[in-house]
Amino acid sequence: MSKKVTPYKDSQLTKKKQVEQMFDNISDNYDGLNRVISMGTDVSWRKKVVAAVAATNPDSILDIATGTGDLAIQMANTGASRIVGLDLSDGMLSVGRKKIAAKELDVEIEMIQGDSENLPFEADSFDAITVAFGVRNFENLELGLSEIFRVLKPDGIFVVLETSVPTRFPFKQGYKIYSSMILPAIGKLFSKDKDAYSYLSESAASFPYGKEFNNILSKTGFTNVRDLPQTLGVSTIYIASK
Repeated sequence: MSKKVTPYKDSQLTKKKQVEQMFDNISDNYDGLNRVISMGTDVSWRKKVVAAVAATNPDSILDIATGTGDLAIQMANTGASRIVGLDLSDGMLSVGRKKIAAKELDVEIEMIQGDSENLPFEADSFDAITVAFGVRNFENLELGLSEIFRVLKPDGIFVVLETSVPTRFPFKQGYKIYSSMILPAIGKLFSKDKDAYSYLSESAASFPYGKEFNNILSKTGFTNVRDLPQTLGVSTIYIASK
């Protein structure tokens, strides 16, 4: 990233610990507020990620920064026999486990607390790995990507869905107003954590999206890297192989 952005500017905790604390704080209303803020478009973006993964017929899938498990739950449609959702926040995982139980997917999906920069898996463990709106929260982006590369099987697929910034007028200007003013205002109105949605906006703006992120993936060792901008460029899907 061009600069280090953390949720709580006055905190002495590491970014990793701050992110864990932030998501614990907002876990109860995260799903509903996320739908409002994205105007529901995040649902269609996730469906495209699932389609990209399903096309490779994976038997095992790891969803990093799984949060409340939305993407992991959708991955059940791929037919994979093993789906693991990993997240720093126990609060988010707790919400996710309830959703998984309600859909009777306990056998197919395992939710575990863990660190993306120190994954608790052997090398070459998963056919597919996904991250939706999570890589910008890594404390050390390159280390996290290296860990993902390590546990992905040869010829496996890695798919990232992350926020990006539109580059064309007037969408660039409109997005800046929305992300810097409207999004934090909505978050402060409905969330008990007044800093969380300001951080999510700032971290999105500072993330190295598009070709810059492609280059980081290639430098890490990934091949066949490509980016697919979504909805006028407000998010991007990245697809890579090992």
